[in-house]
Amino acid sequence: MTFYPAGQMSHPCQMMLLVNPQSGKGQALTLYNNHIQRMLNEAGIKHTLVITERQNHAREMVKEADLSQWDALVIMSGDGLLYEVINGLLERPDWEEAIRTPLGILPGGSGNALAASIHHYSGASPVTSEELLVSCGFLLCKGLVSHMDMVSVHLSSSPRLFSFLSLAWGFVADVDIESEKYRHFGTVRFTIGTLVRLASLRVYKGRLAYLRVESTPSRSATKALPGPHDSLLPPLDQPLPDDWVVVPEEDFVLMLAMYQSHLAEDLLAAPEATPDDGVIHLFYVRAGISPTALLRLFLAMEKGAHLTTNCQHLVYTKVRALRLEPYSPKGIITVDGEVVEYGPVQAEVHRGLSRLITG
Repeated sequence: MTFYPAGQMSHPCQMMLLVNPQSGKGQALTLYNNHIQRMLNEAGIKHTLVITERQNHAREMVKEADLSQWDALVIMSGDGLLYEVINGLLERPDWEEAIRTPLGILPGGSGNALAASIHHYSGASPVTSEELLVSCGFLLCKGLVSHMDMVSVHLSSSPRLFSFLSLAWGFVADVDIESEKYRHFGTVRFTIGTLVRLASLRVYKGRLAYLRVESTPSRSATKALPGPHDSLLPPLDQPLPDDWVVVPEEDFVLMLAMYQSHLAEDLLAAPEATPDDGVIHLFYVRAGISPTALLRLFLAMEKGAHLTTNCQHLVYTKVRALRLEPYSPKGIITVDGEVVEYGPVQAEVHRGLSRLITG
C-alpha cells in the first residue's frame, strides 16, 4: 500500500480542536483530558479547544472562521463532526484554499471509521477504543499530511454534499441509523443493530449504475455550483452516458460505496483503499443471500477477508462515479453515516482534494 505525503505540519503549530461532548458514550471530553491534552502539550502543539453545542455548530463555525489563524482543524468525535467541518469548508467563497487546511481526527464517537483507517494506513496492527485514540494521537503529533479524496453527492432536492467516507443504502444504512438508540453502548451498538436487522432481512428494489475506473468518460455538464466541478455526472434527471454500466439486477440487500479502508473500528470494508487513490470502492449484495451468509460476510470483514469468501451474492468493483435510483418507497440512505434525503442519488470522486494528517 503506497500513498505519498503532501507535506509536514509547520512547527510551531496552532490547531483548532473541535470536541463533541455528546458523541459515542459521551466521554470525548474525559478522553481529551486523560490522553490528548498531555500528548499535544508534550509535542509542543498549541491548540484551542472548541466544544460544539449543537448539530451543525462546527459547520457554521468553519464556514465563517479566519482560517489563517490555524495550521490544522482537528476533530475529536465520531465521523459525523468531520462531515460537518468538510461541508462547511466547501461552502466558503474561498473553498479552494479552505479545503487544503489539514484535517485531523481523534476517535471520540461510536463510529470511528476514519480514525481506524488512518491507523490502518500507518501499517500498525489493528486496535480499538482507547488504544486507537492513543495511536491516532501519536500520528497527529507526527504531523505528516497526505492528500485525501472527496466525493461529491447529488440528491434530488437538497444542495450538493461532500463526503469523505461512505455512501450507503439498505442493510448498512439501516443498521447505522436504527442502532442510534443503543449509542450509550458505544461501538457495541453496531453489533446489536446488525443482529436485530439480520433477524428480519429486508430487500430493496432499485437501479444501480456506475462508471468504471478504467473508462475514458465523455464529459458531462452539471450546472455550475460552488466547490469543485463535477465533470462525470449529467443532471440527476437526465439519462446516463452509454459508457456507464447498469447493474442488471434490481433486488438488493445493500449498496455500499467506500473511499476509506474502514467502515467502523472493526470493519475493514475496503482493504485496498488509500486516502487518495481516486477510487470509489463499490460493493453491493444481491437479494437471495441468507441471514447466516450475510453474517458470515460481516464477520469476515473484521479482517478484510470478505472478498475472499467467494460469496456469490457479493459484487465488488472500483468506480469513479455512480448513480442509485431506489424504487422501494421507503428506505434509508446515509452519507458518512448521516441520513440524507431518500431518493435518487449520484456521486463522483475528486482525487486528493483535501488534506489529512496521517502521521
